[in-house]
Amino acid sequence: MTDTRLDVLCIGNAIVDVISATDDSFLEREGLAKGSMRLVDADEATRLYRNMGPGREVSGGSAGNTAAGIAMLGGKAGFIGQVADDQLGDVYAHDIQSIGIEFATPRRPQAEAPTARCLVLVTPDAQRTMNTFLGAAQNLTVEAIDEAQVKDAAILYLEGYLWDPERPRAAMVKAIDIAHAAERKVAFTLSDTFCVDRHRDGFLDLLGQGRVDILFANEAEVLALTGEGDLDTAVAAAAAKVPLLVVTRSEHGALAVEGGRRVDIPAEPVAKVVDTTGAGDLFAAGFLSGQAQGRPLDESLRIGAIAAAEVISHYGARPEADLKALVAERLG
Repeated sequence: MTDTRLDVLCIGNAIVDVISATDDSFLEREGLAKGSMRLVDADEATRLYRNMGPGREVSGGSAGNTAAGIAMLGGKAGFIGQVADDQLGDVYAHDIQSIGIEFATPRRPQAEAPTARCLVLVTPDAQRTMNTFLGAAQNLTVEAIDEAQVKDAAILYLEGYLWDPERPRAAMVKAIDIAHAAERKVAFTLSDTFCVDRHRDGFLDLLGQGRVDILFANEAEVLALTGEGDLDTAVAAAAAKVPLLVVTRSEHGALAVEGGRRVDIPAEPVAKVVDTTGAGDLFAAGFLSGQAQGRPLDESLRIGAIAAAEVISHYGARPEADLKALVAERLG
């Protein structure tokens, strides 16, 4: 492990996942398309939350899921994300802190915007209908960045989803500058092709300025970032822009390129893919855990693949098995 207090400090959208079983008639009454994923406003989120049946509430969001994975792998993880001073803000803080993640971002007034939530309605056929209200998560400010906390983390990890609003973007840039001034590494995930499509120039500027040390992408994202039509060509183009590139390839495994050396690994076996939510988040958790432990690229990739395989074998983006034991068993 590193000599820093934290192995990885993650910054991202602080979203409470509210998962509730329902039936088709409820979706019809609410005018919801089964299996869809959409953004909703505060009024719609409040109404749906009120009408839903009992639910399981779990701290989520992409970077939050990664922090959870790192903690469950035995690492020292921290998280910076904005919640409001409300009930779901309490839920988020309690849940993420209960698994050992350091979370101390000051809350913002509920009147400004309520805590973000993703209302997940699961029908008997296992279809998930998702309604996301981003709320307070989009109001992270420069002032919320704890300089000492950033300096105390070996790796700073940022999610591309939070690059969209101006205030969180400024907060992340400040965190990057603090991390690099303290000679820490900065990891960045492109998050989704729609993020790349909206912010391709901004992401390329980050890479061009040397502000990213480890870049995470999936196949579609690396193709979108480079504008190439062939994966190997895209990987080579992206790898030339960043010290360490990591690309996930779903059932085809994953690869990393560092200093011109490429390492490929196969996917871990999964008896049945149940829900791919959180696969990329947990892969990043595994890979970053390996890097924080000083492991070689192939082992870091395998830990990522093991964590991703576990999370897609059941519903939800939080591991259910003992990840640390699973990695010890699989790596031998």
